[in-house]
Amino acid sequence: MLDTFRQFLSQGKSHIFSLILKGLFWLAPIIAVSIIILWIYDKINALTGSLFELFGFNPENHPFLWTLIGLMILGFMAYVIGLFVETRFGDFIQRLYAKIPGYETIKDLVDIFNTSKSGEKKVLVVLIKGFGKQGYNVGLMYSTKESILKEHYTVTLSMTPIPNGGYMFEIHQDKIYVIQEATFDSNLQYLLSMGVKSLPEILKIQPKSLEELPTLKHFLNNKE
Repeated sequence: MLDTFRQFLSQGKSHIFSLILKGLFWLAPIIAVSIIILWIYDKINALTGSLFELFGFNPENHPFLWTLIGLMILGFMAYVIGLFVETRFGDFIQRLYAKIPGYETIKDLVDIFNTSKSGEKKVLVVLIKGFGKQGYNVGLMYSTKESILKEHYTVTLSMTPIPNGGYMFEIHQDKIYVIQEATFDSNLQYLLSMGVKSLPEILKIQPKSLEELPTLKHFLNNKE
């Protein structure tokens, strides 16, 4: 009974965290575009003079307090928005912002780091035959949408220790092996450590043989 209750609490926390994460990544490009718009407004307002003051307090007098309040409000908003992201309301807001130049680019860049994605957009950590004639490279699949080549998928091999660059390969589905325990975050830790930390050490699992890892084809078939 106690184990069941603990499992319920664990699942509840995971669900809440997932919603908050989804809400934050949905908000990020909107906030970025809004900041740019407000910055432009402030520049115009500085030339025309102060038009009005919304409230009678000055946050600069209590920066730590207002930072905490702001973080609490942002967390609550992200949780609520996480509930509405996939509804018509969320779709309407996103389509509205999509009309602003630059929004889609910012959204795509932010979306790379979103680990709460699912389905075709879920980030997978995989093994492929990369640069070496022997052995394999650890790479990322930012989506499971089919490539321009039939039964091929795009795999990105990141650089280390600064993983903001890399190489893209179009690989056949039978030659891509999925590391199901790994996430974008654990792969990032692996890259930043430059191999000082092994991936099994980060994932807290034992090394596996290649036969134990499902190919992308089997992974996708099992997901359906």
